[in-house]
Amino acid sequence: MTLDGLDELDRRILRNLQRDARHVSSRNIAESISASPSTVRKRIQRLEEQGIIDGYHADVNYDNAGYQLHVQITCTAPIPERETMSDEAMSVPGVIGVRELATGERNVLVTVVGEDGDDLTRIATDLSDIGLTILDEELVRSERNRPFSGFGDIDEDLG
Repeated sequence: MTLDGLDELDRRILRNLQRDARHVSSRNIAESISASPSTVRKRIQRLEEQGIIDGYHADVNYDNAGYQLHVQITCTAPIPERETMSDEAMSVPGVIGVRELATGERNVLVTVVGEDGDDLTRIATDLSDIGLTILDEELVRSERNRPFSGFGDIDEDLG
């Protein structure tokens, strides 16, 4: 389903969930968008079943959790094997994310966390053993994310 397949109620539900899914209830959302809690629950269930809502995730501060090294590793994978190698990379301990890029030599970005250089060496070795060619390793100083604005002004509804 594309954004065009979502109605205004769906967009407002998504806007509220992406702002703070942990602390918002169906009742809170319902009150803010003038719908019943059961309507909101049914809509959320449908959005999950259709794969529009793919999960709910904690935003972990790895540095505070004792993992001072947050690194992005840029790799190359042969195009026919890129998806399989990316899936295999997700099973490497310390890997927290993999992005496949559509074009170019630098077509797989692997995000990892570790306590020390030995962790990073082990992770890099494991990625190489999968068949990924490591081109670059960059220490991530900080990262910022925001909810997608296509569902409407993020400050609307629950405010």
